[in-house]
Amino acid sequence: MGPDIEKESQIKRRRHTSPPMEFRHVAESSESEDTELDRFSLSDAGLAAVARGCKGLEKVSLIWCSRVTSLGLTTVAQNCKILKSLDLQGCYVGDQGLIAVGQNCKQLEDLNLRFCEGLTDTGLVGLAEGCGRSLKSLGIAACAWITDKSLEAVASNCTFLETLSLDSENIRNQGIISIAKGCRSLKALKLQCINVVDEALLAVGSFCSSLELLALYSFQRFTDKSLSAIGNGCKNLRDLTLSDCYFLSDKSLEDVARGCTKLTHLEINGCHNIGTSGVEHIGRSCPGLLELALLYCPRIGNSALLEVGRSCSHLQALHLVDCSSINDEAICNVAKGCRNLRKLHIRRCYEIGDEGIISVGENCRFLTDLSLRFCDRLGDQALVAIARGCSLRHLNVSGCHLITDIGLTAIARGCPDLIYLDVSVLQNIGDMALAELGDGCRLLKDIVLSHCRQITDVGLRHLVRGCTRLETCHMVYCPLVTAAGVATVVSSCSNIKKVLVEKWKVSERTRRRAASVLSFLCVDL
Repeated sequence: MGPDIEKESQIKRRRHTSPPMEFRHVAESSESEDTELDRFSLSDAGLAAVARGCKGLEKVSLIWCSRVTSLGLTTVAQNCKILKSLDLQGCYVGDQGLIAVGQNCKQLEDLNLRFCEGLTDTGLVGLAEGCGRSLKSLGIAACAWITDKSLEAVASNCTFLETLSLDSENIRNQGIISIAKGCRSLKALKLQCINVVDEALLAVGSFCSSLELLALYSFQRFTDKSLSAIGNGCKNLRDLTLSDCYFLSDKSLEDVARGCTKLTHLEINGCHNIGTSGVEHIGRSCPGLLELALLYCPRIGNSALLEVGRSCSHLQALHLVDCSSINDEAICNVAKGCRNLRKLHIRRCYEIGDEGIISVGENCRFLTDLSLRFCDRLGDQALVAIARGCSLRHLNVSGCHLITDIGLTAIARGCPDLIYLDVSVLQNIGDMALAELGDGCRLLKDIVLSHCRQITDVGLRHLVRGCTRLETCHMVYCPLVTAAGVATVVSSCSNIKKVLVEKWKVSERTRRRAASVLSFLCVDL
């Protein structure tokens, strides 16, 4: 988990029981104590210097700048009056700074307020009243004191708003209904608001005829009535994401398919009441589909992909995760019907084996990105077919334990443009495969070898002799790799940026020479 994601998740878990008056007072003050980290962070004084010296700034991004307060933001607003894009994600600014932006930055188009915990309705209402006519994109998440009142102000003042992203437990129907009625130009709407129910999406379907993208996350109160309204009213919808919407059924997709025939991107994630027939309707009615993602969908079976293969000849990307009812027959249908496929990602679909992937190799000549993670029925024959028919740039076969040096040798000889390879947790590959990769894949930049128990320093030496452009190499839990092998990788690749390895395998000399590129898995083995 990256630091930004971890910080976001920590902030989202916090719950306030009273308005953050004390917090806002601290945020507005420049007298707060510096922490060790703060001393290396941008402060109000530094931001003010930039703002005064660069008055022509149009884009300012202050992501996780914890020392910037309303004082610094006000200085930006007063000096950078042609500002068009402002990203305050994770900043502790208060209402006065946002009000100053509204008063001064009349050309502001793009505003990100994700994880701005110090803001209340006062700040967002002030901004909307000040520069609402120019605003086109707004993002809000984990702002505990922003409520429907703010959305009503946005709806009244930001009539040209095109993109809205909301993640909040405090937004209810009235806020979304106000947006739908007031922002008729809305093109993209992303919602994770657990207290919003069908009435809100009924309004979106009735008033937002220009909507092109809709993403619904973690809704346990939406029913098919919501998607029926979208299908009836949003004829321009092209991109639909349904994630953890437990009460939506096949009827939802049937209504969308019937009304939204321009659909090009569909993601269904963890919607356990959606099954085969819903995707069949999409396949029959949406011939322009370009990307399909079915994630954690155990009820969707082969005939769904049969319809996709039969009708969606333009499909370019297919993602399947934990779809236990889909097997080789479905993959063969897609491969034969969707010959423009460029990306195929399959993870933990245990019924898919060599037959389906061989068909992909024989039919999908444009495929460049293949991921087959933990598909334990896949073996060398699949990779041989892929190498003959496709010129891959990205390949991930992590956890496909039947794959040996034979399959990887075929890839090395047939895919010279490969730049990314993950063969982690493959127990049957060894130095021969690495030598072939070194000879055949000279453009390789990233390789993951972790948990490969047969590779040795000899194989690494052959690999880096040819793959001189290597930038990252992960090789933890490779028991036959020693400090000499680590030193070989570090010293042979002039572009190397990251080597992930156990700390005890790195010699003092290597640590001194390449400390900046070494990342350690600090465990006692």
